[in-house]
Amino acid sequence: MKKFAFILTAFSLLLFSFTACNDSSSSSLTVSGTIQNAGSMQVFLEKTGIVPNTPNTVVAKTEADENGNFSITVDQPLAEGLYRIRIGQQSINLIFDGTERDVKVTGDLQQLNNFQYTVEGSPSSLNFLQTVQGYRQKQPNVQDIEKLVETSENPLVGAYIATLAFQNKPEFANIHEKAAKRIEAAYPGSTYASDYNSFISSLKQLAMTTGGGANGLIPEAQRQPAPDIRLPGPDGKTYALSDLKGKVVLLDFWASWCMPCRRENPNVVKVYQAYKDKGFTVFSVSLDGVDGRTASRFNNDPKKIAELKEQGKQRWIEAIQKDGLEWPYHVSDLKKWDCAPARQYGVTGIPRAFIIDKEGRIAATQVRGAEAIEAAIKELL
Repeated sequence: MKKFAFILTAFSLLLFSFTACNDSSSSSLTVSGTIQNAGSMQVFLEKTGIVPNTPNTVVAKTEADENGNFSITVDQPLAEGLYRIRIGQQSINLIFDGTERDVKVTGDLQQLNNFQYTVEGSPSSLNFLQTVQGYRQKQPNVQDIEKLVETSENPLVGAYIATLAFQNKPEFANIHEKAAKRIEAAYPGSTYASDYNSFISSLKQLAMTTGGGANGLIPEAQRQPAPDIRLPGPDGKTYALSDLKGKVVLLDFWASWCMPCRRENPNVVKVYQAYKDKGFTVFSVSLDGVDGRTASRFNNDPKKIAELKEQGKQRWIEAIQKDGLEWPYHVSDLKKWDCAPARQYGVTGIPRAFIIDKEGRIAATQVRGAEAIEAAIKELL
C-alpha cells in the first residue's frame, strides 16, 4: 500500500475561512498557556484553514511574559473552524467546535511544528493532535485517511488531515469529496463547504489536464499555450519563457527553503546534463522572498520587507550555486506565495513542474523524478 508522509511544517502554507453559525452565548473564550523559549514574544490567535494561500486572520494577540506565559481572551466563543496559536514561525493547530471556553496549551517553542505540545479544553483539537502524533509514529496509508474522513467525530478533523496528507494530488479528489459531504451536512451553507468544494473542483480540472497520452503527456489536440513569464534573474536581467519557443522546456517552480524541492534538484540536473545539447532546457521560477502574509507579521514595514527580500534573494542565489543549477534561466519576483506566475499556473505547492513543448504549449503538468522527466521530454524532442 502506498504510504504518505505529512508535510507537517507547511501547515502555515494550508489556509481557509469558515463562517458557520454558532452558539450566541455571551461567555468569553480564553486561550492561555506556557511555551518554553517564547519569553517576551508576540503571541497570535489566528483563524486558518484548508484552502492553500488564503491569508490568515488575526483574531487577537498578546505578548508572553519572560517565562513564556500568555493569556488571550475574546469576548465570545469563536465559531467552529480551524485556528492556531502562532509564535514566530511556530504554531499550535486548533480545531474549535464553538463550545470552548477555557483552552490551555503547553510546549517548547522549538518543537511546536513537530506537534510536541499539549492541548486541554478543546476536544476536537486534542483529537486532531493525537491523530497526527499517531501518524507520525506509523505513517498512514490511503485507507487509513479515508476511514478517518468517514468516521471522525468532527468532520473538520478528517478534512484537515486529508488535505495535509494528499495536498493537491488530483487522484485523491474522491476522498476529499467524502470529506466535503460531511462538512456540508454538518455546516450547510458555510463558506467552509463552498471553499472546500472549490478546491475539489480545481483538483478535478487538474486531473483533466494531467495527461492521458504517452508518458503522461497531454494529447497534442488538448494542449494549451503556456502563459508567458517575464521576470528578473539574480543578475537583474529579464528572462522570458516565450524566448525559449522551439525548445522543450521544463518549467520548474521551487524555492531555496523548500526541502522537497532541493531533493528533486539532482533529478532535474541529471536530465539537463543529458539533454541540454538536444533542444532541452529548464526555466526555474523561485518562490523565495516575502509575501503579504509574511509582510503583515512585520506591520508591512518597508525597510524590514526590503531586508527580508534581500535575504531571500541571497538564499536563492546560494541554492542555485550549491545545487549546481547551471542553466541560465532563473527568475523570481521575490514575492513567495504571491508570485504572479505561480498563481497564473495554479501552483499551490512546490516542487511543481510543467513541460512545455517546442510550440510553447503545456504538454505535462505533473512530472517528478529523473525517469519521468526524461521519458516525457524524449517523446517531445
